[in-house]
Amino acid sequence: MNDFCRRFEMSIPVVLAPMGGGPSTPELAAAVSNAGGLGSLAAAYSSPEKITEDIAKIRALTKRSFAVNLFSSAAQEPLRGDVEAVSKFLSSFHERLGLAAPQLPSTTIEDFGKQIDAICASKPAAVSFTFGLLPAETMQKLKAADIFVIGTATTVDEAMQLERAGVDAIVAQGGEAGAHRGTFAVAAEQALIGTVALIPQVLDAVRVPVIASGGIMDGRGIVAALALGASAVQMGTAFLAAKEAGTSAAYREALLKAHEDQTTVTRAFSGRMARGIQNEFIAKWNQSGLANLSYPWQNAFTQQMRRASAAKDAGLLSLWAGQGVGLIREASAAELISGWRQEMKSVLQNLARNAE
Repeated sequence: MNDFCRRFEMSIPVVLAPMGGGPSTPELAAAVSNAGGLGSLAAAYSSPEKITEDIAKIRALTKRSFAVNLFSSAAQEPLRGDVEAVSKFLSSFHERLGLAAPQLPSTTIEDFGKQIDAICASKPAAVSFTFGLLPAETMQKLKAADIFVIGTATTVDEAMQLERAGVDAIVAQGGEAGAHRGTFAVAAEQALIGTVALIPQVLDAVRVPVIASGGIMDGRGIVAALALGASAVQMGTAFLAAKEAGTSAAYREALLKAHEDQTTVTRAFSGRMARGIQNEFIAKWNQSGLANLSYPWQNAFTQQMRRASAAKDAGLLSLWAGQGVGLIREASAAELISGWRQEMKSVLQNLARNAE
């Protein structure tokens, strides 16, 4: 166990990735922490009141440490793009689902300052964030509350910027990772560095603990990341089929059928590049030739369609998943982590034998 794991009394170096939009639940965060990892709650889309409520739920389910995740305040972009053209494209899907015509909401994200205030009042052990740097005053507020701060990087330069800004640890997120990645200093297309290539280069550039993320699905991947020098791994796709996850039925079914060559990166659903399973909506968006609205406006515009299709129509869902999706297992979080422990032990024993 290294300093990062000791700080949170982790018995396995696994951090639950915060997965917004449904999969993240207080039950899943607590289950991961209870099993010896560090649970995480995705709270970027939550109101301050919901954040307070969810943290209380986690505390009722575990006495162990957990993290809460937000987006950087820099994630909000001005509205750009042809709203009328995107609305026309979405209309046929709304009709199919029996929804009213698409309406772009006037606001797209929660009040960041109030979210931070709610977190500081509840004092979780850690806060992680993505999509940029935190304002200096926010960092000071979190540190004053004795909250451990974890930033997200997809390049060496981003990791160095995060360290200079005062983070306590960095999630180095490889291009294999599912859903949105934390890129903020370069174009997303430039930051698709694979996990195995990214981790050693980030470790050589910073002194804070590095958490490996992207394509890690089992004990073999955990050991590989530790061999590269990571203090822990962050796993998201691996938990999407966990019993405690809020993953919808249609989403689960698609995940369990998917293969490694079926993910793609797209801006169709949110306006920000994200990795997910290819489906009807992505294909038709690509065929349309339309330019997406900026993030988070495209995300807000497609939200009603995605919510309405969650129970029955995977073709219209954002099926976020990483390239390791073919290794996904359906089990409780405790069962998954127990299996990974055994796999890690087996891998290490094999390595020891091969080294003799």
